[in-house]
Amino acid sequence: MKKYVFDVAVCLSVLFALTLISFISADPNLAAAKNGRVPKDSLSVHDLQYDAYVKRIYDTAHLAQSGLTMQVFEKAVTGFYNLRNSGKIDSNKAVLTIADLDMSSKQKRLWIVDLNKSTLLLNTWVAHGQRSGEDKAVKFSNTNDSFQSSLGFYVTGEVYHGQHGRSLRLDGMDDGFNSNARKRDIVVHGATYVNQGTINALGRLGRSLGCPAVAPELADEVINTIEGKTVLFINSTSQNYSSKYLDEHMAATLASANHSAPMVDFRD
Repeated sequence: MKKYVFDVAVCLSVLFALTLISFISADPNLAAAKNGRVPKDSLSVHDLQYDAYVKRIYDTAHLAQSGLTMQVFEKAVTGFYNLRNSGKIDSNKAVLTIADLDMSSKQKRLWIVDLNKSTLLLNTWVAHGQRSGEDKAVKFSNTNDSFQSSLGFYVTGEVYHGQHGRSLRLDGMDDGFNSNARKRDIVVHGATYVNQGTINALGRLGRSLGCPAVAPELADEVINTIEGKTVLFINSTSQNYSSKYLDEHMAATLASANHSAPMVDFRD
């Protein structure tokens, strides 16, 4: 009887492992995400489960249909977990904002995602800096008066009223890339040049002095949703950008180890 139970247990374990491996191997997004990142033979169960978890949010929130790529989303989520586990953000919030500046300014390239509910809360336009480029942002700076956008991970700060009305402070988390954001007054605010009319007139969205500006009619909604120590990730495939928060292996390990995190659920 004991041998029979042991044999059944072994069979079930092998079946589970084969199912997990076939799921990951069959998914081109997960396979592509591993290229050049972590050697295959060093991937842990946590890494594989983490990728499956991220993809499940991506699919459930229909982010592909909204234009957000899996690769950019995975980077943003990785930064979210590393920032969360370093105590930089509010552990009770799971709101993640992503601006993909690889995309044309005519496209709605800002996303706000609730990771807890696997829900896309908002997808809209966002402006880049005047000296970062015309329709697309191609130059980035952390220098004052550069009028360029800055790449990387930000943590949202306090709300204030300034020349653009109600606005939201940002603190850059990446040294050398966006760490001067507060000194530069890089903030989230509404701007009248962020609309379809400007796109129709200029062939592109209007540009800011470096701020991720949004449509004025959406400014309050955006600020209310992301204020108070949540993560904003501004992406570009710039060869010069790197971040300690993009360690996915660490994010996977920390997310799995933190059993108190309500958004971490690796069950299929």
